[in-house]
Amino acid sequence: MIFKDLQPELIYKYFEEILQVPRPSKKEEKIIAYLKKFAEANNLDYKIDEIGNVLITKPATSGMEDRKTVILQSHVDMVPEKRTDLIHNFETDPIKAHIEDGWVKTNGTTLGADDGIGVAAAMAVLTDTKIKHPKIEALFTVDEETGLTGAFGLKDGFMTGTVLINLDSEDEGELFIGSAGGIDTAAVFKYQKEVPVEQDIALEVTIDKLHGGHSGDEIHKGYGNAIQMLNRFLWNVNKEIGLRLSKFEGGSLRNAIPKDAKACFTIKSDKFDAFKKLFDAFKSDFLNEYSAIEPNLTFEFKKIDKVDFLIDKSTQYGLLWAVYAAPHGVDAWDKNIKDLVETSTNLATIRFEENNTIKIGTSQRSSIDSAKKNIATKVRTVFELAGAEVTHGEGYPGWKPNPDSELVKITVESYKKLFNKEPLVRAIHAGLECGLFLEKYPYLDMISFGPTIKGAHTPDERLEIKTVKMFWHLLVDVLENSPK
Repeated sequence: MIFKDLQPELIYKYFEEILQVPRPSKKEEKIIAYLKKFAEANNLDYKIDEIGNVLITKPATSGMEDRKTVILQSHVDMVPEKRTDLIHNFETDPIKAHIEDGWVKTNGTTLGADDGIGVAAAMAVLTDTKIKHPKIEALFTVDEETGLTGAFGLKDGFMTGTVLINLDSEDEGELFIGSAGGIDTAAVFKYQKEVPVEQDIALEVTIDKLHGGHSGDEIHKGYGNAIQMLNRFLWNVNKEIGLRLSKFEGGSLRNAIPKDAKACFTIKSDKFDAFKKLFDAFKSDFLNEYSAIEPNLTFEFKKIDKVDFLIDKSTQYGLLWAVYAAPHGVDAWDKNIKDLVETSTNLATIRFEENNTIKIGTSQRSSIDSAKKNIATKVRTVFELAGAEVTHGEGYPGWKPNPDSELVKITVESYKKLFNKEPLVRAIHAGLECGLFLEKYPYLDMISFGPTIKGAHTPDERLEIKTVKMFWHLLVDVLENSPK
């Protein structure tokens, strides 16, 4: 056992089991089957909706029947990110974890503590025979990371509780009472294939090993965007000596800051020396600009035998100019809450797809709906001016803080009693499913808290062991003092 002797024993027992179950977003069949088997083995009532959301119910313990039913909510999917040099199939391979310096870590993949540790905590409550609690409805949603599909698809009446504890936060000592809404914006360029000139030199340039990170929690930290950085180089090479683009791809997920990108292109043979000088200059610039925050950055090029095709010059022009101009990062800070991002946008992915199309994926977030629409429109206009077709996703609402929340007051008092210090009560710029729950169940009293997770959505994801025990003690105390 990886987590032998770690406490709380039940949480780590279930977390270790969860690590063995492949569960990338939109591929949750195995974790759903695991939860079904868990419920049956423990004689717990359960139901699964048509989307794949699972609800497992446990009756109140003796003396707690007069308390409001509490929903413990977590999502079962995980972000499948890994180092580019690592062979790992997230659809079939278990996550290999180890303990190091007080943290649970992996060797180059995401850990899935976001939100596997929340799932494990809910399972621990469902099976613990010692704690006191009201009736529990453990809600396990699917596809939170790539589309909030489970929360969107949740039907009225699927659950009956009026109090909801979201177990998907990543900062011990912080209680979250609000979150940003979001929307995705996709731009598609259509290109014509052209035949490469045989005498031209074919090159491949890569930028890699950037931090990446969660586009909500870490958008304000100034980490490098691999797509933007590589595009900056390509734009200048084209301007100075000319190039013909064949491929340009980077990023992995809509809610992850892109940490790697690669481009293939050709240049005239007599421009190679000039290209090397440009490359060296940009490498020096990147290493200098990002020395403090991207210490592992790599920027390399190599000659390749050939490229299969070139995209037409008009599309190349529009693509390079639009990606250069597209906004990325913080657009506005909250006017009322110090150090909270109000509005941001993430230039997330670029992909060459079927039918001669290039798709750029972006995501926007804001705690203000009108500001969310404004930044999405700003992104839209940049790409439409460059000739792309642009569409917006359905989007999801934010979660507006409730200053009169009985649950928040109970949780704050529990935290102070347990740890003899004040918790930080705040909103979060990342998107949580709570806003969607509130649309369908407007009476819900909600809060979100969890242990400390660093590097979520990156291969550096890690879980701080000491905070898991604090998380568990707080959850148990809040349940024991839940509203009547």
